[in-house]
Order: sequence, then structure tokens, then C-alpha cells
Amino acid sequence: MGSNMMGEQVAVPEPNNQKSIFRFGLYELDGGTGELRKDGKPRPRVQGQPLEVLTHLLAHPGDVVTREELRLLLWPADTFVDYDHSLNTAVNKLRDALGDSAENPRFIQTIPRRGYRFIAPVEVVTNGASRFAGSEPEPSFGAETSAIVPSEIRNFALSEADDLPDAPRGVIQFLFSLIQVMYLFFYVISLALLNWVEPLLSQAVQHPKWLFALLLVTALIGIPVRLYLLSATIFGYRGLPVKFLRLFPFVLPLDELWALAPFLLVDQIGVGLALAATAALLYVPFSQRSLMLMGKVNPKRAGNF
Repeated sequence: MGSNMMGEQVAVPEPNNQKSIFRFGLYELDGGTGELRKDGKPRPRVQGQPLEVLTHLLAHPGDVVTREELRLLLWPADTFVDYDHSLNTAVNKLRDALGDSAENPRFIQTIPRRGYRFIAPVEVVTNGASRFAGSEPEPSFGAETSAIVPSEIRNFALSEADDLPDAPRGVIQFLFSLIQVMYLFFYVISLALLNWVEPLLSQAVQHPKWLFALLLVTALIGIPVRLYLLSATIFGYRGLPVKFLRLFPFVLPLDELWALAPFLLVDQIGVGLALAATAALLYVPFSQRSLMLMGKVNPKRAGNF
């Protein structure tokens, strides 16, 4: 961008990105053809205005690209168009193509009332020569920063959306619903057998009243949570992945506590089987998170997710 003698802003021509290959995260974009690849595998082609927006953002990683700058890039000054709506549509298409989201951005971050910023490092390959575009951006408060953390550090703990395979909507719905039904079964059966659970806890621990109260409270909290997640899954609530990822820090301790539920049946199934079942249940909360991330990573295959 620049200004003329009258003080009006004019667009400064950008370097030709059509012969460049952009690499970011697991993705690679051909700036000329719009061909997008993820981990070497072809993805739907990016075309038209979304391609122009993406190549412009990739050429300025870490910088705030204003909406006015993008307007001048996409439309001539004398064009009359609802460019706010059109620009929002183009950015949403890009996020769908990259499995990104405005709430937890890994690539395209929205800067309120200003514009957008590409927050992942970008490698540009032109005529066989490779360089990193710009400098590594400094993450702002509230932004998702996993994209600028080395992959060996990110993958040490929790999976990211890019690490997971695509999955059909039906598979995600079925598995996630099955998990919610399992937890509902735990809660309802435990509440139905309170007269049997209380003496069992008295034999197992020194202060059974505290544990009994914890079991009762968590079951009463867990039932509406599971009913919400189950109904949202069945009816294909579009915002479920984002909502669940926000709930995950609160759901995790609840699920880890109920991973001990098999020990309520230790007299019937034995200590060994109770330990094995508990070990499996300790992983279930993280499998729920992975399913929701798989619902985000490819919205077209995941349907309403």
C-alpha cells in the first residue's frame, strides 16, 4: 500500500506469487494453479477470490492485512459490491479448505475491526529457491499458537487437527454418540443402585461419605452434559466441535473420575479386569477430543460437524 500526491491510498503491486509454492504446516499451495496438498495428498483446489486472499496472506505472514487492503486487491476502486459479505465468504471458504476455525485459528487469525493475519510460518519456493516469508509472528493474547510450535513439541501431548485422518460424518457421530450413551449408563445405573454402592464404598475407603457425595454430584452434573452432547451429535449441531473443545477442560476431570467406575463391580469382575477397564476408560476423554477435531478438519466430509 502507498499514497499519491493527493493523500489517497493506492494499491502497491505485489510480487508475482503465481510461480511460487507456499508451504505451511502440513499444507502446500501452488500459487499459480491453486492446487492444495496436505501431507503430499491432493485436496480440493483453491480458486478465485479465496486463492487471491490466501496468496496475499501467505506473502505477509505475521502481518495484519487490513480489510481495505484486501478490498483493493480483489475489486477495482469503482466497483460497487457488498465486499464485506464477499470477503467474509472467501475467508470462510479458506478456513473450510484448511480445516481452520475463527475461534481457534491455526492459520488465519481474525483481527477485530481491522483484518486478518496468517499466524503460521510460511516457506516460499520460487524457481527452486526456498526461503521463509517474513519473520515468525508473535502470538497475540487469545490466539491459537500451536501452528508456530515445532511439531515434535506439539505431538508430544495432544493431537492437533492436522495430525488426524479424515473421517465420514456418520462414523464420527456413531462413535461419539456411543461414548455418551456409555457414560449415561454409568450415571443412571450408579444412581439406581445407591443402596448397594454406599456399603461398597464403606468397605473400600475410610471416609466413604465424601466419595459418595462426589459420586452423587458428578453423576447429577454428568447426566445433563451427556444428554446435551448426545442430542447435539444426533441432530448434527454445527458448532459442536468448537463447543466441546471449550468444554473439554471441565469434562476431562469428570471423565477421569468415572474411569474408576469398573471398581464398583470389582467383586463380580475381579481386580484385574477392573484395572484393564479403568485403563481403557482413562483414554476415552481424549478419544472424544480426537473425534471432534476430526469433525473440524474436513467439514465437507464430516457434514454438519
